[in-house]
Amino acid sequence: MTGGEAHDLPVAGRLVCKVKPSKHMLGDKAYDSAELREELHERGTKPVIPNRSRRKHPFSFNKRLYKARWLIENAFNRLKDFRRIATRYDRLAPNCLASVCLAAALVWWV
Repeated sequence: MTGGEAHDLPVAGRLVCKVKPSKHMLGDKAYDSAELREELHERGTKPVIPNRSRRKHPFSFNKRLYKARWLIENAFNRLKDFRRIATRYDRLAPNCLASVCLAAALVWWV
């Protein structure tokens, strides 16, 4: 869990190492870094991340798969309907995880 003002890219590599390798990883332009792409390549995961505009040597990515990213964004937006999650009311990671799990169960149920 990072602070609200912190960028997610520095912890993305650690998070990727903790999960089982997958075929693809979807991300937005904020995750376009050579280090993360290299780490994903070593795990056998193909990054589906668009290039930043300042990249000198752009990578190719699957635009059809990238269009499916809206499903992930919608899931996070549904969770943010709950004020406790949107405002990061819980400061301790276990409490925050419990709130997210409860909200996810309610979203799935309804």
